[in-house]
Amino acid sequence: MTAIFGRDSGNPFILFGQNHLIVLGLYVVGLLLLITYRKKIIERPTVHQSMRWGLFIVLILSEVTYQLWAAIHDLWTPDAYIPLHLCGIAGLVSAAALATYHKKLIQLAYFIAFIPALLALLTPELIYDYPHFRFWKFFLHHLAISWSGLFLVLTSHVTITWKTMWTAYISLLSYAAVIGFVLNPMLNANYLFLARPTSADTLLSILGSGVWYYINLCTIALVVFASLVLFSKLFKTQE
Repeated sequence: MTAIFGRDSGNPFILFGQNHLIVLGLYVVGLLLLITYRKKIIERPTVHQSMRWGLFIVLILSEVTYQLWAAIHDLWTPDAYIPLHLCGIAGLVSAAALATYHKKLIQLAYFIAFIPALLALLTPELIYDYPHFRFWKFFLHHLAISWSGLFLVLTSHVTITWKTMWTAYISLLSYAAVIGFVLNPMLNANYLFLARPTSADTLLSILGSGVWYYINLCTIALVVFASLVLFSKLFKTQE
């Protein structure tokens, strides 16, 4: 038990190893079930509310236990553990959207949670493998973030449009500007990986360096956001 919650990583995480592939398989199954049975989820209030608050609890507990783990092991520092990375903010926005079902929060959560968390699941910045607490925290948290982003749109009457896409995109750029020009220099941090790409081999590693890193980052975000608009229209036409 001590080893599971310990400071040391134990077994090193293996990208696309057995444990990683199992989690990705679980993600795909959950996604397909959510899409396939979306209408039945809406029609059955008990199921809908159970899923809604279940995702909310996972999101909150994941963040709280992560902060406690870091503090207990004297690892917590403001340059690394404030939830300012995209998935950290997406988790908080998704939790707020699940609790309130506020239209603008749902729209924002859809854009910043669904695909970004999926990309993190594919190439995680993680050194801890199963059964360490950090392995469970990372994957359960990101599964819940991604599922929540889609769940909120599928189970509400909120519509995703090109206007909402631009609103979310401009909001993200504004947030990135505050992080990049104010908080990262103030904290000597690398939130949103704006100071430099992640140290792990993730999708950010192929975006180049210098000004091209930021251009590619903004371009990819815009392409992803546009794809999400088209993706949402696919389900609306089937209703």
